Amino acid sequence: MEEDEDENGLNALHLAAKEGHKDLVEELLERGAPVDSPTKKGNTALHIAALAGQEEVVRLLVKRGGDVNTQSQNGFTPLYMAAQENHLDVVRYMLENEGNQSIATEDGFTPLAIALQQGHDSVVSLLLEHDTKGKVRLPALHIAARKDDTKSAALLLQNDHNADVQSKMMVNRTTESGFTPLHIAAHYGNVNVSTLLLNRGAAVDFTARNGITPLHVASKRGNTNMVALLLDRGSQIDAKTRDGLTPLHCAARSGHDPAVEILLERGAPILARTKNGLSPLHMSAQGDHVECVKFLLQHKAPVDDVTLDYLTALHVAAHCGHYRVTKLLLDKKANPNIRALNGFTPLHIACKKNRVKVMELLVKYGASIQAITESGLTPIHVAAFMGHLNIVLLLLQNGASPDVRNIRGETALHMAARAGQMEVVRCLLRNGALVDAIARENQTPLHISSRLGKTDIVQLLLQHMAHPDAATTNGYTPLHISAREGQEETAAVLLEAGASHSLGTKKGFTPLHVAAKYGSLDVAKLLLQRKALPDDAGKNGLTPLHVSAHYDNQEVALLLLEKGASPHTTAKNGYTPLHIAAKKNQTKIALALLQYEAETNVLTKQGVSPLHLAAQEGHAEMASLLLGKGAHVNTGNKTGLTSLHLAAQEDRVSAAEVLAKHDANLDQQTKLGYTPLIVACHYGNAKMVNFLLQQGASVNAKTKNGYTPLHQAAQQGNTHIINMLLQHGAKPNATTANGNTALTIARRLGYISVVDTLKVVTEEVITTTTTVTEKHKLNVPETMTEILDVSDEEGEDTMTGDGGEYLRPEDLRELGDDSLPGHYLDSFSYMSHNLDRPQLTPIHQSFHQREGVLIEDMLTSHKVSALSREQDKDSFRLSWGAEHLDNVVLSSSLLHSGRSSPCLDHDNSSFLVSFMVDARGGAMRGCRHNGLRIIVPPRKCSAPTRVTCRLVKRHRLASMPPMVEGEGLAGRIIEVGPTGAQFLGKLHLPTAPPPLNEGESLVSRILQLGPPGTKFLGPVIVEIPHFAALRGTERELVILRSETGESWREHHCDFTEEELNQILNGMDEKLDSPEELEKRRICRIITRDFPQYFAVVSRIKQDSHLIGPEGGVLSSTLVPQVQAVFPEGALTKKIRVGLQAQPIDVEVVRKILGNKATFSSIVTLEPRRRKFHKPITMTIPIPKSSNSDGQSGVYSGDVPTLRLLCSITGGTTPAQWEDITGSTPLTFVNQCVSFTTNVSAR
Repeated sequence: MEEDEDENGLNALHLAAKEGHKDLVEELLERGAPVDSPTKKGNTALHIAALAGQEEVVRLLVKRGGDVNTQSQNGFTPLYMAAQENHLDVVRYMLENEGNQSIATEDGFTPLAIALQQGHDSVVSLLLEHDTKGKVRLPALHIAARKDDTKSAALLLQNDHNADVQSKMMVNRTTESGFTPLHIAAHYGNVNVSTLLLNRGAAVDFTARNGITPLHVASKRGNTNMVALLLDRGSQIDAKTRDGLTPLHCAARSGHDPAVEILLERGAPILARTKNGLSPLHMSAQGDHVECVKFLLQHKAPVDDVTLDYLTALHVAAHCGHYRVTKLLLDKKANPNIRALNGFTPLHIACKKNRVKVMELLVKYGASIQAITESGLTPIHVAAFMGHLNIVLLLLQNGASPDVRNIRGETALHMAARAGQMEVVRCLLRNGALVDAIARENQTPLHISSRLGKTDIVQLLLQHMAHPDAATTNGYTPLHISAREGQEETAAVLLEAGASHSLGTKKGFTPLHVAAKYGSLDVAKLLLQRKALPDDAGKNGLTPLHVSAHYDNQEVALLLLEKGASPHTTAKNGYTPLHIAAKKNQTKIALALLQYEAETNVLTKQGVSPLHLAAQEGHAEMASLLLGKGAHVNTGNKTGLTSLHLAAQEDRVSAAEVLAKHDANLDQQTKLGYTPLIVACHYGNAKMVNFLLQQGASVNAKTKNGYTPLHQAAQQGNTHIINMLLQHGAKPNATTANGNTALTIARRLGYISVVDTLKVVTEEVITTTTTVTEKHKLNVPETMTEILDVSDEEGEDTMTGDGGEYLRPEDLRELGDDSLPGHYLDSFSYMSHNLDRPQLTPIHQSFHQREGVLIEDMLTSHKVSALSREQDKDSFRLSWGAEHLDNVVLSSSLLHSGRSSPCLDHDNSSFLVSFMVDARGGAMRGCRHNGLRIIVPPRKCSAPTRVTCRLVKRHRLASMPPMVEGEGLAGRIIEVGPTGAQFLGKLHLPTAPPPLNEGESLVSRILQLGPPGTKFLGPVIVEIPHFAALRGTERELVILRSETGESWREHHCDFTEEELNQILNGMDEKLDSPEELEKRRICRIITRDFPQYFAVVSRIKQDSHLIGPEGGVLSSTLVPQVQAVFPEGALTKKIRVGLQAQPIDVEVVRKILGNKATFSSIVTLEPRRRKFHKPITMTIPIPKSSNSDGQSGVYSGDVPTLRLLCSITGGTTPAQWEDITGSTPLTFVNQCVSFTTNVSAR
């Protein structure tokens, strides 16, 4: 297409663009008009459209390839032209499409400059917000501050309609991270724009997130002029970030000496500390800033100043390997042997971090090479563990002993072996280290390297004549350890060196037993190849086959059988491997044993067959397998218990079904005459009872004592089973050998619901010969009490000494963690990268994280993290727990489930819910809740009484107790109830929970006792566990009692030790001292009668006295200056008055409110809302001011800052504070304020 141009070079496209004819422009471009064809002055259609503000045409031209940054003859760009004419949308579009605002005209004008000149503030803001090096944006004023562009900043502030003195909206506008333009200017040291910002109302101490002020930023960057400007404008020189960093910390960490100097000259606190206790000296030492360290020391900074973990600057310098700072500190008399909290000296740390030059320097200045940590580590232990050969050599050359021991008795050789440091091991051995040095439990370095499978170290130790059969105190050799860990190669080396495969532990376990337990198949093969006996028996006659069966290590079991292990071998009590496989339900091993002709009917010494065990455990498939292989279904043990009896005992219905299908005798009796049905009734197994009844078991069968299933169910108080038996024809009038019916037994035992069920079907015979106090002797079926002790666990794993006993976790982390970045606390490095970003990395984050890393990496504070144990398995598995080695417990518990509760035995000293007490007294402990105890001294109970006691569960309460400020539940509510189950229903929960004031809380479940209203002839003792944290003397326990659950009152029970001994009346019961009770968190209640409920409550410490008409003084023991003075006549009768003073943590207030306010203790006078006949005088200490120590400077003047707040709400209603300063005259005496009041309040 031919172009027609006028005398200025304007063609049709230029003209259409100028007039905004979008359709025509599009048509011309479709017909081939060049999009960037220039006029004689070099203007393209895009220049012309931008100048004219034709946005749609601009968008079309750019989309068609128009060059957004093309320049005309004088250097004008389309963006420049749009900015000049204040076409905001066109400017925005071009910026979004790669418009470059840094391209200047020949005269040096940029789009921003022309917009400023023309006063186009919207365009200026837009250009500034896009003027960043990244793709992100900051507010315009922040960009102007970064560029020190006072003109732009002034224009933006001038045209900000909200920028008045009151609102200061724009000047203090923040980024998402809370940084203002002043923060940005402080970072870049832009004094000019900072002055402008401050003059326009910028907050000099505006805190970004986490407490960072512009002064922190300027100090970190070393912008001295900026620091001076901010201080001149009143910036707080000791302002702290969230982590406690002051501007001096920031300057010292970055090594900006001039900034440090000006801060110190202006009074910056040289001893200021971070939350972890780091001082500016620590910071500068960490950064290797020699001059800064020197300057701080000249200003009297203590050279041995310590952090919370007792780290000095010398520790820090040694950790970082800063030779010059270390030498300077030592020249300034820093203590080279100073110990951190866990005992690490600077030399320990230098050895750990492999700082050779620093280590030599410390030794030269007198650092002790024999210094020990809390766990007994010397520097050579640390260096050996870390594998720093040069350090080890230097220590040895300087006289360090290679055989010095830590608290576990371990030498440097143990440490090096543990860490697998081959070269260090060789070095130590060449320098005379004891190769068979024994640590605690007699472990040697060979034991350790055998466990870890360090074959090269094992060979090296053996070459240096290490004893291959060295045994620990429990008889474990290195070969046992290799077998445990499955270290075949190590085991082979040990065997080649002559290690014995037949040596046993103290319980006779050979290495083959250990391999069988842990499934170490390759080691087991190796041992058998070396002629280890496959049937070698341990102390209890246990063979490796028994062990592999128990732990279901099938491959090892098959290997043993293939190598000739006998499936018929019996343990000391007659257990065969098949017994164990049956009990553990190891089906595959059982099949293998049966294939090797294991006997299914072999009996133990107590007459127990494999089928007994399978049935008892409920292994139906195993029972079926054994029966299919010829097991006798009705075999009884020595007491006559059959497999069906045991299945009934344990409610194993599926196993019973299998036994029944194989013709098990449903009514076979034990020697005492118990049938499976009677056993099931005794244990309350309703499903089994139903199954046996359905199968036709005799419902009226009798034991030798004449007990039927109904008698047994009545004795156990099981109403549901009684109903089932009656439905199947049980005879309610049947009598025992003693002539008792089921009803008689239930009535004697106090089972109310059972009595209700039976009395309607039983014919009662009135007799005068039976006394109501006759005790019932419980009838209990036989149980199998055979125990197979096959454990080999007498401290077996502590022999390796590989853990907590050898080193504390913090010491191990010290040895194993090398994560400290070299630029620790280089916190403000964010500025050069992040200040231009919308989501600025908070400064505090860098501070906090790196500061924490230093502390943890150098010392690992005494606060042990659970995760730390898992982070380095090699160094943390330093002690194998007793659960790991040869802990073969095949039948370590009774062969019954324990459902015959010990509480049924009147001779036992524990109870579940209730127990009987008479004139002889008694002391019983709750077997469900450790610490729960009731003591009824002799001659205090007037008649035989069943005492019931239980802890009420939270979810059973109708509603949780309302809490009052400062109070908390210190234990579960105690319910003391009458005989039988009726006491345990929801109907007997307290209808009204304990009334709790603010600050009070239940600290134990409510205790329910019974019978309620029981009067004793003297005091009885109840002890209940609680979970209160009393924080020294700050809080106390209070006992509340309720007779009916509807109302509560305080229960007072103060007794001296002498009075308690008198109460016991010669009982053989030990009572703990109050100190021991507090340590064990037990609350003791002394009472002459039983309410229905007791509750233990925690509250702020309250001092109380009886005060009458004569008056008196009540003082707080927690805050001694708090007093209440009662004049004569203030009270008309004697009442108990309580005074409570709750201290307010200054740090908590400072975190929440900064320096805006401080508070005295909260003082409460109980009972509240009581009017006095004469005013009483209250005295409270003045709150400590954050900025003045003197009373006059704080509380004088026309507008006093001290305010007296009062709340007269009572009961459990939260406090409602009212300012009564104006109506209450205050008197100041000795940093306290006194005033009078007619009403008790908070």
